[in-house]
Amino acid sequence: MKKPGFKEVRRDIKRNPRLFALYIVLRVFVAGVLVAQIFNANWENVLMCVITLVLFMIPSFIEKRVKIDVPDTLEAIVLFFIFAAEILGEVQDYYENIAAWDTMLHTANGFLAAAIGLALIDILNREDRFSISLSPVFVAVFAFSFSMTIGVVWEFFEFGMDVALGMDMQKDTVLGDYIDIGLYDTMKDLIVNFIGAAVFSVLGYFYIKRRGAGRGGRFVRRFILTKIGESGREENE
Repeated sequence: MKKPGFKEVRRDIKRNPRLFALYIVLRVFVAGVLVAQIFNANWENVLMCVITLVLFMIPSFIEKRVKIDVPDTLEAIVLFFIFAAEILGEVQDYYENIAAWDTMLHTANGFLAAAIGLALIDILNREDRFSISLSPVFVAVFAFSFSMTIGVVWEFFEFGMDVALGMDMQKDTVLGDYIDIGLYDTMKDLIVNFIGAAVFSVLGYFYIKRRGAGRGGRFVRRFILTKIGESGREENE
């Protein structure tokens, strides 16, 4: 991946200095944790820190290579989400020490994945090369289905890690006289993912139907990916 040049860095600072500052602060913090984990010879956490630093570059990569604009609000939340899941959750053991941490992140994941799913289908819906015009209901259903699919695939991944590597990502729970082998954790994750996906899908329906008009539309637009050069188009529609 090509590193950003001096001009690109200056442009990012000028566009949103607070977002750029957040990006720098999180990277410095993760780098500090990475050094500490190297000294502790905790190579699993070292790998987690490296993965986090790579994931931090995804929004910029999407904008520069795929030519899709990532709203500043969405980008900031994604950065926080990655940091909360990988560094705080895995490295700092928030998943074990804070009961609601996993639930909060899965709810946020459902909300964000629905936003991305809705944006992707809306970009195609508005693309001149495609002779389709999908209804707001269909777009909202697609966003919900996309989010739930992401949630299910993640549960498949957790199950695979538990079976193949002997991890405990699904969190075995004692219920009565037996161990549920992570069933309770899996179902809870899918339920809160459902809630997050449903909330944004409803908001997305009205956003598509009214083309972003009103306060609700302005709120949803903060989470909607658009093609570079199209962001200002909705303001006039």
